[in-house]
Amino acid sequence: MNQLTTILLTLTLGVAGAAEIPQIEIANKQLHAKLYLPDAQSGFYKAARFDWSGVIYSLEFQGHNFYGPWFTKGDPTVRDFSYKDSDIVVGLASAMTGPAEEFQKPLGYDTAKAGGTFVKVGVGVLRKPDDTAYNFGKSFELVDSGKWKIASGADFVTFTQTINDAESGYGYLYTKTIRLTNGKSQMTIEHSLRNTGRLPIVTNVYDHNFLVLDGMGPGPDYTITVPFEIKPTRAPNADFAEVRGTQAVYKKAVENQDRVAFGLQGFGSDAKDYDFRIEHRKAGVGMRITGDRPLSNASVWSIRSVLAVEPFIDIAADPGKEFTWKYTYDYYALPKVP
Repeated sequence: MNQLTTILLTLTLGVAGAAEIPQIEIANKQLHAKLYLPDAQSGFYKAARFDWSGVIYSLEFQGHNFYGPWFTKGDPTVRDFSYKDSDIVVGLASAMTGPAEEFQKPLGYDTAKAGGTFVKVGVGVLRKPDDTAYNFGKSFELVDSGKWKIASGADFVTFTQTINDAESGYGYLYTKTIRLTNGKSQMTIEHSLRNTGRLPIVTNVYDHNFLVLDGMGPGPDYTITVPFEIKPTRAPNADFAEVRGTQAVYKKAVENQDRVAFGLQGFGSDAKDYDFRIEHRKAGVGMRITGDRPLSNASVWSIRSVLAVEPFIDIAADPGKEFTWKYTYDYYALPKVP
């Protein structure tokens, strides 16, 4: 049982009598990935913030591991995360790893009455507990996680979720395929969202990209590069990071309870700007994340254990229509410095 499994079993189930978390491995000649599978009873993630499908808790490339736990303990009473002594303590909603996706705007929450239902894509039908504003850290009753189907091969896994909530008027067929490209150190994540309900789907999605490369936290060895001049609406703390044209760099290590977050605005309306390179000089490797839809926002969030580049896109699908999008992850070695 690995460290992350142990943390989550303790957090959600208690170790005694806990069921094994459903999981799967896929690989090609360049990459080896381990994923947790969605399951309402014994799944790794059962909260209401992040999409349940495609939870990657390990991806190895040339001896380097890009994903894994960024927290050390769990506590269901914690909203997001907190520090306690030397531990990073995570709550149920945020206990996620890898390129985790959140459909940030719930469907029907604002119009639902207290006790009524609303929908979070990739999660399911949830009950609105009161009339306060939506907050991802709240505890929501799961009314229906829908029907999940999983198909897989040696180098891919496809997740399909069907939701039909007559009360709220929202329904969809959601499909996500994670594939390791044959002959390349590349992973693609393809999505389709078909609206099967009576109301239009209008939401957004971002990828949290919890990068914990070899357990090395954010610091001067990291560089983030984009194809546009960065003009952040929220500037980084100048003690820790700075923007240099098309790059953002860390000036010192993020330690203890430091938190470094800033915007990556300046992008245009073309999908070509959905292009982020994160490189680590000491490790000698990098990753490039590209998307086929225009950005609606982009930001960086980091603490001592994790660096997260977060690109957002908008999603809209009228009843009977389908919206598709795709991310491509390329993992590569940096040129050796003489």
